[in-house]
Amino acid sequence: MDSLPIPLPEMLPGHVWLVGAGPGDPGLISLLAWHALRHADAVVYDALVDQRILDLVNPAAVREYAGKRGGKPSARQPDISNRLIELAGQGLRVLRLKGGDPFLFGRGAEEALALADAGVPFRVVPGVTSGVGGLAYAGIPATSRETNSAIAFVTGHDATGDVPDTVDWAALAKAVPVLVFYMALKHLDRIAEQLIAAGRPADEPAAVVSRAATPAQRVVVAPLAEIAAAARRENIEPPALVVVGQVVALRDRLNWLDNPLTAEPAPG
Repeated sequence: MDSLPIPLPEMLPGHVWLVGAGPGDPGLISLLAWHALRHADAVVYDALVDQRILDLVNPAAVREYAGKRGGKPSARQPDISNRLIELAGQGLRVLRLKGGDPFLFGRGAEEALALADAGVPFRVVPGVTSGVGGLAYAGIPATSRETNSAIAFVTGHDATGDVPDTVDWAALAKAVPVLVFYMALKHLDRIAEQLIAAGRPADEPAAVVSRAATPAQRVVVAPLAEIAAAARRENIEPPALVVVGQVVALRDRLNWLDNPLTAEPAPG
């Protein structure tokens, strides 16, 4: 089994590790995540976990898909939590592998609470969230001293699948210079309308980043009032991030991934 010249905690039988797999690029996983991938007996993974990361899983491990995608048949959250408890009860070393970070819109807290209530020992391994790492791969910094000293991460839909009615749109629009929306593509028209109605400039730079940090990454940039139409025109599909703020304008100079001076050379 693979090993590293630094001490890492042992993955014990009957324990569950809730691990963030990052936004896509396998190079962004942590050493603890790699360690868990190599030693787990059972892996319960999400729809947003890149196949290249799944290829690193211990070949002897049992793999179970537990993806949740809007508008498509998905595993129920209580069933996923109960399955983790069941697998741990069998004495297996269980890896719950989630895209991004398990505690940022990843429902990792719900699963951890279920494990705690059931008396199952667990460890949380943070991952690079797409709202930071995915934007970086699009050439958009989460913060810049010239543009913002605050940022907000907002879910684009609530438990019902609709635009969250618990968000104070007026306060959000006025108080936070950079807004990053997860799972917002479906409701992007309404979200943009509410932000503009609350005082956000209609011509403020906005971007949609689809399949961030993967070979299929696509980025669309447009003014806030036009971003939803631009995403439709380009046939952008989820999973996608939406970012609103002046940091988007920095992409013209910071788009390192598509820059011929920094791009990786072609194989051969």
